[in-house]
Amino acid sequence: MDEPRWLVIAGPTASGKSVLALEVAERFGGEIVNADSRQVYRYLDIGTAKPTPAERARVPHHLFDVALPDERFDAARYRDLASAAVRDAAARGRLPVVVGGTGLYLRVLTRGLFAGPAATPALRRRLERLDERVPGTLHRWCRRLDPSIAERIHPNDRVRLVRALEVALITGEPLSRHQLRHGFGERLGRLLYLVVDPGFEELRRRIRRRSCELFERGLLDEVRSLWERGYGPELAALRSIGYLEAGRVLRGERTPAAAVEDLVRSTERFAKRQRTWFRAEPDAVWLRPEADRERLFDGLRRFLDRRPPL
Repeated sequence: MDEPRWLVIAGPTASGKSVLALEVAERFGGEIVNADSRQVYRYLDIGTAKPTPAERARVPHHLFDVALPDERFDAARYRDLASAAVRDAAARGRLPVVVGGTGLYLRVLTRGLFAGPAATPALRRRLERLDERVPGTLHRWCRRLDPSIAERIHPNDRVRLVRALEVALITGEPLSRHQLRHGFGERLGRLLYLVVDPGFEELRRRIRRRSCELFERGLLDEVRSLWERGYGPELAALRSIGYLEAGRVLRGERTPAAAVEDLVRSTERFAKRQRTWFRAEPDAVWLRPEADRERLFDGLRRFLDRRPPL
């Protein structure tokens, strides 16, 4: 029996991957499976550029709004839920279209998961306190112990930094070395892995436009509403890009105009790390979202017809 076919559409933030994925799903009878580590959270809509209700009504969407902002949601849980969604869609004759920019989530889904040592609560608390006393300590330490992993993790992503340091300190080896040895050998089926990238200058323009739009669409109100629900700025989800900058405005630390500029710079740095990550994917096919559109659709037809794709 032939393996199920499925598709990944990855890329840096603001590259146009979500729009393309929706068009692909509509054309080829697909269902969207989220691979964005922040869009799994309820109430984080504007700041994560989550698909709108109207967009989600066009085709089935999976793994959006599956956790509360204060829940721990890691790569292992993601892989369990996403692999189930991919298998379920394929079993019903639909094309699973996994879309997002969280490289680690995509890697554990496409190649498996390095489990690593069990969590050590006491060590984690010590690491978290270090970063609370001197912000940035964990990222600087991670750069020394595991520069490859540090390049992929935002300095404010305390959860992933703590885990990377935990693995290195307990095992005596960096997480990146464990991952390389593990090889991520598990497979879900026959995969076509696409990376959408409009080019550096165009991406910068898109990032600036999106940064302005987030504030225009009500990002400040969204963050205020989250705080009123009891989800405070200390949560990892609300220390992420967009929510961090909006929180500073609400606390009177930055003006909205200055926060937009902060957001542009943070997003550009994040997009650079995403592009670096996806360049390491050996089987990825890189596409420009507009110029390569018809080439993409032709390649998908060939892939679904069991012919050589792009």
